[in-house]
Amino acid sequence: MSKKSRKKSSKTPSGSPTAKKKPQKTRASTQTRGAKTQPASASKSSKAGDKAASHKAASKRLKSSEKTSKPAASASAVSATSLPARSLSAKSLSAKSLAEGQKAPAFRLPRDGGNVVTLSDYAGQKLVLFFYPRADTPGCTREAIDFTRLKDAFTAAGTAVLGISADPLKAQEKFRDKHSLGIPLISDEQHEMLEAYGAWGEKSMYGKSFLGILRTTLLIGSDGKVARIWRNVRVDGHADEVLLAARSL
Repeated sequence: MSKKSRKKSSKTPSGSPTAKKKPQKTRASTQTRGAKTQPASASKSSKAGDKAASHKAASKRLKSSEKTSKPAASASAVSATSLPARSLSAKSLSAKSLAEGQKAPAFRLPRDGGNVVTLSDYAGQKLVLFFYPRADTPGCTREAIDFTRLKDAFTAAGTAVLGISADPLKAQEKFRDKHSLGIPLISDEQHEMLEAYGAWGEKSMYGKSFLGILRTTLLIGSDGKVARIWRNVRVDGHADEVLLAARSL
C-alpha cells in the first residue's frame, strides 16, 4: 500500500465530515424538541395562572358585594321596625286619654268645597264628629248615608254633624257627589285631629297589626266639652243612637 492511500484511510474513521455532523443533528433535534415543549408548558402555566387570578377576582367581587348588601339590608330592617315606634308618638298615645267631660281639642282643617272648618265655628251649639277609616268603602258609605238621612233631625235638635277621615279633598268630594251626601267632610291627611280625638291608633286585620283610623264618634255639648264618646263603632243603627243622645243633651 502506498503512503497516500494509508493517509486517506487513516483520515476516514476520525475526520470524515459525516461522522462529525451526526452528533450536531441529534443535539439540534433535542434542542428543537425542548423548544417545542417549553412553550406548551409555559402556556399551560399561564392559563392556570389566569384561572387562579380570575377566581381570586371573582371571590373579591363577591366579598365586596356581600359587604355592601349587608348594611343596606340592616338599614331597611331598622327603618321597618322603627316605623311603628315613630307613628305611635307621645301625642297619639296621650290622645287616647281623652274622656267625657273634657274640653274638646281645637282644630282647623279643610273641608269639601274648599272651605276651612274650625271648632270655634260651632261655638254655642252641639256638634257630632264621626271619624271614618276611608271614603267610599262599604261601612263608611252606610254611616255617611245614615247621618245624611238624619241631617234635618240633628238640625232640629240644635246639633251639627261633621265627617272626618284622612282622605284628600278630591276623594272626599268624589265620595260626596257619588252618594249625594249632605254632611260636611273634613280632610285630615296629617292625622292631627285624628290623634287629638283618639281616633288614630293600632288596628288588626287578617292577623296583622297596623296604624289607621279607628271608627269613633264624639258628641260635643254647647259648652265645648265632650259629652259622649263611641269607640269601635258598629255602623248599623249608630246614627240613630247618636241622635237620641243629642236630643237628650
